[in-house]
Amino acid sequence: MGFTLLVPGSAQLIAGNRRVGRIAVRIWLVTLVVVLSGVAVVAIHRPFAYWLAFNATFMGWARVLLLVGAIAWAALFVDAWRIGQPLSLRLPHRRAVVGVNGILCFSVAGTMLFGAHLAAAQHAWLTQFVGGDIGEAHNGRYNILLMGGDSGADRWGLRPDSMTVASIDAVTGRTVMIGLPRNMENFPFREGSVMDEQFPDGFDCDGCYLNGVSTWAEDHTDLFASDTPGIDATIMAIEGITDLDINYWMMVNMAGFRRLVDAFGGVTLNVRDRIPVGGLGSDVTGYIEPGERTLNGHDALWFARAREGSDDYSRMARQKCVMTALLTQVDPRRALTNFQEIAEASSAMLQTDIPGGALNDFVELALRARGEKVSTVSLVPPRVNTADPDIDLVRQMVSDAIDRAEGTKKATKRKGSGKVTGGSLGSRNDGYAANETEDVAAAC
Repeated sequence: MGFTLLVPGSAQLIAGNRRVGRIAVRIWLVTLVVVLSGVAVVAIHRPFAYWLAFNATFMGWARVLLLVGAIAWAALFVDAWRIGQPLSLRLPHRRAVVGVNGILCFSVAGTMLFGAHLAAAQHAWLTQFVGGDIGEAHNGRYNILLMGGDSGADRWGLRPDSMTVASIDAVTGRTVMIGLPRNMENFPFREGSVMDEQFPDGFDCDGCYLNGVSTWAEDHTDLFASDTPGIDATIMAIEGITDLDINYWMMVNMAGFRRLVDAFGGVTLNVRDRIPVGGLGSDVTGYIEPGERTLNGHDALWFARAREGSDDYSRMARQKCVMTALLTQVDPRRALTNFQEIAEASSAMLQTDIPGGALNDFVELALRARGEKVSTVSLVPPRVNTADPDIDLVRQMVSDAIDRAEGTKKATKRKGSGKVTGGSLGSRNDGYAANETEDVAAAC
């Protein structure tokens, strides 16, 4: 049994069915060579690890091989016990050998079966992504639209409650977060788009806000040759506002976000003021107290969403703080230990058009971004009048923020009042620090 633990098939090669032993030992040696070679390649070329982790075909085969390997290794343990002629032993010794064999058999097989389960969870998550590889960057950057669903239940909100474009340098991962207020009015759509044809003078209808574009499109699905007309229309609006080409989009479900934060063990945030939990007015059920706090998923969600005593723009600032904290604090070791929960939470949290072939590239960019500052620019008061925005100014703000992040334009320092409003540093009149800064972490 000891031989079987170290080299499966060696017991059969020595004292049992030598043909079975030869096959098992050869398979073991080939597996060992492949695994050690893989480890060596990963040590030299880290992206190979991302390719393996985010390759659905590899995960599918890994699951099958681990299942077969677990059964075969368990069978070799049982056969090794038989070869040892347990019936020739005295009863106490026989019981001891049965116990040892059972522990070895279930430990080895159980570990492999658990590995197969993790591979299955990752495979199930990866199969949600559309096929294809990463597309071309626009002017050296990938622009990804991040939207938060306006529902806290396990359903997708019809209107995006928050909208942020993450503009990521394709080489360094240096990221600029561009925040768009949900109450922006009178904005243009991308020239030549379906929405531009419907609203050639901009989205100027009565009570029409940016977060209402999706609802309008869902009521006019016949205009769109797509399964996601609301998202498509929202992208047309954001491209028209920012003059950026959006590569991909992600819709985040709030309930899934809460599970994901819990799976990562929480997120540490600087809570500058009491943050109400539970809603507005009489719906408030408690508070997140000031100080440096490690928040669980429930509290992190309310830190990002709380509206009582706040305005939309202070809430946008807090959301930037949460996103930056997740980017910089996620621990790869924690990710490995909670692999299944993270995969399940991600499945509940995300809808996206990012192709599966692009995942390993974006993971590598995210790891590079951990060592870079994250900057932001938000198209909000006092610089932008959301009811009647100066689109030329808006586009210049976006362009300047990207230029500063790339080092082609000198960074500007803004003097803050030191005031805290709605849990965010700054005020509506002076501007919130986390909404426009070269270093979000420092502003939070």
